[in-house]
Amino acid sequence: MKLNEYFIEHPKVAVAFSGGVDSTYLLYAAKRYGTKVQAYYVKSAFQPQFELDDAQQLAEKLNIPMRVLTVDVLSSKTIVGNPSDRCYYCKRVIFETIVQAAAEDGFSVLLDGTNASDDAKDRPGMRAIRELSVLSPLRECGLTKAEIRQLSKEAGLFTWDKPAYACLATRIPAGETITKEKLRATEAAENFLFSLGLKDFRVRRFGEAAKIQVPDDQIGKIIENRNRILTELKKYYSAVLLDLEVRE
Repeated sequence: MKLNEYFIEHPKVAVAFSGGVDSTYLLYAAKRYGTKVQAYYVKSAFQPQFELDDAQQLAEKLNIPMRVLTVDVLSSKTIVGNPSDRCYYCKRVIFETIVQAAAEDGFSVLLDGTNASDDAKDRPGMRAIRELSVLSPLRECGLTKAEIRQLSKEAGLFTWDKPAYACLATRIPAGETITKEKLRATEAAENFLFSLGLKDFRVRRFGEAAKIQVPDDQIGKIIENRNRILTELKKYYSAVLLDLEVRE
């Protein structure tokens, strides 16, 4: 099935919107093919502010109404305990919140941006999506990440080359308790590296230290800015490490 045919079958939908590549293209396609659509963004301690800023800018550009819902993920002992399948419990809370809000607004069909490149074995959150009967048109229509980026570029969406960005909680090793302070440290550290022109990187916790992971072509920029990075990140971490097994 092609995406335009999918929206003919689903003329009124809610979209779980993150401001990332996939959900942005899904939102654009729904509007392009004449579907009545509303976006739902969930704000929690796991999402950095720039993601909400991007989502709001995109919804405004596409002229699509967007509701911002707040979820207190840190109130869940299971989630803050950070088990290996934490993503399942977090996604369950997030999508239950969206389902309820969408139903209040008269939307019985909820879509998400899972694509054909996503491996269900590596994504516990996809289990929650299946349990709540959330539909994934990009996946069902066989659209891969690379194809979605190309289609987004053709559509003039600035997200076409936006790096994938997993939530802040993924920087904390499984089994280590998640706290507001650790999440804030991660966001502050990554915001600083963004300000230096770096992209597609991670600042992971390694004990009380920060472990920076960057693509091979950005290691030089880390070295060039070594002193500035040390000064800033040591406000939040005991030490700053560079992972030589570079991020690919």
